Amino acid sequence: MLETRSPRAQAQGVLLPPRATADGTLRRLQEAALVGFGERGYHGVSMRELAEAAGVRVSSVYAHVTAKEDLLFALTLMGHEEHNARLRDAVAAAGNDPGARMRALVVAHATVHATYPLLTSVANKELHALGADNAATVMAVRRDSERLLLEAVEDGVAAGVFHCPDPWLAVAAIGGMGIRVAEWYDPAGPFEVQQVADRYAEFALKILA
Repeated sequence: MLETRSPRAQAQGVLLPPRATADGTLRRLQEAALVGFGERGYHGVSMRELAEAAGVRVSSVYAHVTAKEDLLFALTLMGHEEHNARLRDAVAAAGNDPGARMRALVVAHATVHATYPLLTSVANKELHALGADNAATVMAVRRDSERLLLEAVEDGVAAGVFHCPDPWLAVAAIGGMGIRVAEWYDPAGPFEVQQVADRYAEFALKILA
């Protein structure tokens, strides 16, 4: 039987961001799915286990979702939308200076992965399990986030602030570095989220120097 919260999620104190508006049984199902998919992968968790973790009968689950994929889709879309919204807010607040914009983007990128490690891990690692239509919806959000990062690098190169022969590879390196934060960050460890985010921004600017 699945636990409703993993040890890391318990330490973090939150599983889902405020944009998660579901409550009651659906909320419990989403949280159970998040923990289950995070620990054993989408294909390693059955609907019966999710129902047990949420405290309902299997037959009751289908009053809230039509299939297990509905839960994965909701979680992956939620994770990507939370990430994208934070990047957009960072761009809006940073102004036109490419260095300030890139710093703000990387801080936002690292922060969301440290704040919601289980959600961002599932959103990234289990995306492949979605059907074509659901995957396309999530990928549209993901590509927009990539665009925000790429435009910041390209604008910096054009302004002579960054010296980067291949902006796309730089974005891939910086993006991957931030994604890994979800795998190691421990809120009970020696680093505060802001400290990690600020240091990662420094690392990113060195890559682009």
